[in-house]
Amino acid sequence: MNLGKMMKDLQKMQERLQAEVETLEVEASAGGGAVTARMNGRKHLVSLRLSPEAITPDDPGMMEDLILAAVNDAVRRVDAEVERLTQGMAMGVKIPGMR
Repeated sequence: MNLGKMMKDLQKMQERLQAEVETLEVEASAGGGAVTARMNGRKHLVSLRLSPEAITPDDPGMMEDLILAAVNDAVRRVDAEVERLTQGMAMGVKIPGMR
């Protein structure tokens, strides 16, 4: 077992994961597309689109609910995608004595 090589391989995988997370963007919508949120892998909201139907001056609570739903769904999608990427990279790690 070459511990040094294993550590270098893990560091390379971590750097690759970090690069993929940096370029990751997801999109989520609510209200049948009335509100669409786009978020990057660092969970920063990069855009928010409101359709004319979502803009309801007489019912701001509905617009707030749609925005919250879209943003929260985008957060869940980022988490799921990062987990998928992490699991994919972990499958490539071969630790001696482990299957």
